[in-house]
Amino acid sequence: MATADPISDLSRPQAPSGYALLALLPPLPNDQLESTVNRLTSFVAPEELLVATQNGVAADAYPPLRLVDAPATRMSWTLTAADFISAAELARKHEARAILMLGPESGSMSSSALRNISQAVLSGSADLALPHYDLPPHTGLVNSAIIYPLNRALFATRARFPLAIDLGLSPRMADRMAAAAQRFTTIGQDDAILWPISEAVVAGHTLTEIDAGTRSIPQPPDPDIRNILATVAGSLFSDIEAKAAYWQRPRRLAPARVAAPAVPRAAESASDVASMIEGFRLAYSNLQEIWSLVLPPHSLLGLKRLSFLEPVSFRMPENLWARIVYDFVVAFRLRTINRGHLLGALIPLYLAWVAGHINVTASGVDPERHIEAVAAAFDADKPYLVSRWRWPDRFNP
Repeated sequence: MATADPISDLSRPQAPSGYALLALLPPLPNDQLESTVNRLTSFVAPEELLVATQNGVAADAYPPLRLVDAPATRMSWTLTAADFISAAELARKHEARAILMLGPESGSMSSSALRNISQAVLSGSADLALPHYDLPPHTGLVNSAIIYPLNRALFATRARFPLAIDLGLSPRMADRMAAAAQRFTTIGQDDAILWPISEAVVAGHTLTEIDAGTRSIPQPPDPDIRNILATVAGSLFSDIEAKAAYWQRPRRLAPARVAAPAVPRAAESASDVASMIEGFRLAYSNLQEIWSLVLPPHSLLGLKRLSFLEPVSFRMPENLWARIVYDFVVAFRLRTINRGHLLGALIPLYLAWVAGHINVTASGVDPERHIEAVAAAFDADKPYLVSRWRWPDRFNP
């Protein structure tokens, strides 16, 4: 009696189970939800795509695509700890082989950006895919002044937007982020900010940056720069403190990537420069006692010189700004003063940097060229931070 060849059955590759891509979407207007679904199914077969949405749409609303409900979160302007936990749980439950997380106003993203971010993790070439947005020159300056240069210097990565609101994740990267998020959700901080780049680097996971073009950037519910800076800087400084054993070791900076040509944009007005400088001068008069607890004499002398400059020639030297931020990181760790007061004392210094940045770009310097010069200053002065971290009572000249 003839029988089937068991060897051929064993050698035949098994079809993968689950879904190729899990896409987690924020609450979207119905027209943007439909547009996003259509763009996703243009590069992933509907039967290979699972969409998790907070819109409360019926599971069979877009046959043959399947939709599931994503747990409601307080996402408003960035991804939160609760979002990362939801991503990992849904990916495990539905055996997704790659995850795409999209932030608020993601309906403004191009089809190519969605495709390329997704393909980076679908192909297995990266555990973490981050977008490189093309933003107006004076948008996202907290990122340009603090977040980007600190991440670049300490974690040896050139990813331009470490707090990106759209991410591609491998399953193991999603699990890593969920584990980091669990430390916050267990104490009721579901909306805590997480830092995917540092998690990926410390874990030895691969990351890549994808040109994403223009995108509408959502604004925080409270647009006050004081609250934004305190929230973001406080979270970043805490993450730096938690990973000190890693970043103190020397590492080679990744090579510069070849970026897509930027879309030409009209220059923005240099309004509010005078008021920012006036605020810095007022702070220089009133915050000397606090600043002297944080900054060494050489930096205080540099700030004194700045206080005499005319608005038209005002510019924060890159090396002075790098040392100021590093000294605030050290003071945050040491709790030199109340952390809320400390971050409040950083605000007028940040606004002084912004005023100088606007002046530099108004003179014809490309904004990205100036931001890269700032980041290079952070790179060069990393030994200063390491020294102060290990011997905090010793101010280096």
